[in-house]
Amino acid sequence: MNDADTIAAIATPPGMGAVAVIRLSGERAFAIAQTCFRPLRVGQARVAVLRRGWIHDPESREQIDEALAVHFVAPNSYTGEDLVEFHVHGGMGVVASSLALLLRLGARLAQPGEFTKRAFVHGRMDLAQAEAVADLIAAESERASKAAAHRLAGDLGKQLRALRGELLDRLVEIEAHVDYPDEVPEPDTVQLAASLQAQAERIAELLTGAGAALVLRDGIDCVIAGPPNAGKSSLLNALVRAERAIVSDVPGTTRDVIEERIAVDGVILRLRDTAGLRATADAIEAEGVARARTAVRDAQLVIAVIDVSKDLSGDDRIALEQTAAAQRILLANKMDLGARGVEELRAAARLGSATDEDVVIEGSVLWPQTIEALRTAIARRGWGGALDGSRALVANSRQIEALTRAREALEHARATIAATMPLDLVSSDLRDAVASLGEVTGDTVTEEVLTGIFSRFCVGK
Repeated sequence: MNDADTIAAIATPPGMGAVAVIRLSGERAFAIAQTCFRPLRVGQARVAVLRRGWIHDPESREQIDEALAVHFVAPNSYTGEDLVEFHVHGGMGVVASSLALLLRLGARLAQPGEFTKRAFVHGRMDLAQAEAVADLIAAESERASKAAAHRLAGDLGKQLRALRGELLDRLVEIEAHVDYPDEVPEPDTVQLAASLQAQAERIAELLTGAGAALVLRDGIDCVIAGPPNAGKSSLLNALVRAERAIVSDVPGTTRDVIEERIAVDGVILRLRDTAGLRATADAIEAEGVARARTAVRDAQLVIAVIDVSKDLSGDDRIALEQTAAAQRILLANKMDLGARGVEELRAAARLGSATDEDVVIEGSVLWPQTIEALRTAIARRGWGGALDGSRALVANSRQIEALTRAREALEHARATIAATMPLDLVSSDLRDAVASLGEVTGDTVTEEVLTGIFSRFCVGK
């Protein structure tokens, strides 16, 4: 992949639509556009102004589509390069023909995220903002999209660049003294320690709310588990508000994992219905049970559904045992038919445990109040209830890890100063902190990390 190439890609989702957008960026963008776009009115293209005309094949003179074209001149474009957008009719044939023409005239097909990567390379945004672009595209709830838009404003990069500048100033003072001790006085260690403490506290403030923002960004994996015929599929349908899973009185109807997505308080719940947990001689059902156990093991939250209209059975106890290690909500289901097993289920729950207390919801998946209580319990058990990650500036594991390393390096530097150890050891810690902060903004990031980040993007962004 050559960064000097002129690239093209469809910037709108695939499929039929009223309008599709095709992007063209690079040194030859304007020349290619001039070759294939004939405006209805003669005259020089005005920057950032849509012009109506025809996309046509210069060789066959065939008109492909009546379209709009808009030019953006470097460096004032999304990518920081000369960029042209064509707004064509959204039929798949028109879009494919228009893109194929641009590629034939000298552009190459863009890689996933290449437009945004060029924006980063040309200084149009820092790496944290680029990641926010990906988050905004992938957002599945209104709260998640608002949070991503807040991060896209670039406040995190501004604060980290200021912090890096301060740390570099301290580093220069220390290393100047270490290299020229007779000419440069030793920095005041009391003031230096206070400065490093203030910087560590600022990083801690940036990390505040990161966990909530991470949940809002990524959602959580939630598995519905339990014995056969406990009402797992009925619960999935009730939460999704659609007949998504087959409901039957025949045990073992669900043989595989069924996945749906719902939003609870703005958090996406990747909800999976699983085969009933029980011992079985049926080979196909046994494979479904094995997959259910794997899903339970990997889940961030498990809703264990137990039929309490009857006494607890051996299958019920197997299900309780196999979900015991999970972050768990117990649903005492089918109380519209009776409550013979509810006391036994309460006794089986880890109520009052100092380490891991179960949440128990008693009712029926047929009762709206039970589903509402369960949604409240999901929020409380899944992410601690009230969630406010919408204003957090840090929202992914890479950024959290890098900032945590920076804070730890600063704390280690303060401990080194307190132990009256040589200042060149402090200098090593400060270099680590500066490098870690640069990983978030992109100043010290490796090409391998960049490739991984931008591979998350769709082609055309």
